Amino acid sequence: MKGDAAEWRPTAGLAALKRRAAMLAELRAFFAERGVLEVETPLLSAETTLDLHLEPLSSRAEAPGVERARMYLQTSPELAMKRLLAAGSGSIYQVCKAFRGGERGRWHNPEFTILEWYREGWDVRRLMREVAALIETLLAGSRRLEPATYVAYADLMRQHAGIDPHEASIEVLRRAVEDSPSPVDTSGLDRDDLLSRLFGERIEPRFAPDRVTVVFDYPASQAAMARLNASDPRTAERFEAYVGEIELANGYGELCDPAEQRQRMERDLASRHRTGRPLPPTPSRFLAALESGLPHCAGVALGLDRLLGLDLQAGSIDEMIAFPVERA
Repeated sequence: MKGDAAEWRPTAGLAALKRRAAMLAELRAFFAERGVLEVETPLLSAETTLDLHLEPLSSRAEAPGVERARMYLQTSPELAMKRLLAAGSGSIYQVCKAFRGGERGRWHNPEFTILEWYREGWDVRRLMREVAALIETLLAGSRRLEPATYVAYADLMRQHAGIDPHEASIEVLRRAVEDSPSPVDTSGLDRDDLLSRLFGERIEPRFAPDRVTVVFDYPASQAAMARLNASDPRTAERFEAYVGEIELANGYGELCDPAEQRQRMERDLASRHRTGRPLPPTPSRFLAALESGLPHCAGVALGLDRLLGLDLQAGSIDEMIAFPVERA
């Protein structure tokens, strides 16, 4: 029972718990006004996303009628929500827990609260504007934000890192990372790892703390489930939204082509196999939904704990959640 006398207590104060409840009410009003349906999907599922940058947590499910004993806590509700879209739900949103292995830090906890929504018939530019509007609405009581700014990923990298992210060789990227204020051994890093390090060190600290910054047109290799841009297939219809250097949201113009999606997933599984990482099954139910016809849509996931932290000017995610992993 060592430590229990202190560790039973929540790390979030009463003010944070009350503000969380109010924020949930505000976002539900935001979507109700716009006619977006709230839904629920399973957090424990036989299928999970295969994103190379996310590690799903698995569990054993012993129950009658369960075909696969091993099931997965969802890294996001994406696969099941797209099954609803394919079934004719129209625009939908969900607030739920998400789970990601290996993530712990100032703004990371293995279990966190996610807001995810999909807009049927929308393009990614229109969704970017709605994301900025939601963030501005939910932060309106605590800070005054300047109008949102929208900027291409490549423009930022050229301006602040002196790198063309689409043309630079991996040797050039390695040298740029090694010349950074916090040099690291780059021998085990691939192209996307190097770009991510450069973006985190050279770009994110420059974002203004008093406005939403939306970065769009990420490299195609960094958008596993997004459409490629027709005008430049080196880039994908992906965006991220920040306030200051805190990343809040990640959105896609959703890939609807089942054949291309299957190919991407097979590549991800092959990469996982090469690096000795766990191999979740191919999400066959999700792919069957794509085969039946996913409507043209754009979708986004937003971290509510981080947004709440910004609202209350907190120092870490632990101040926003009642019981982080060490006290769960």
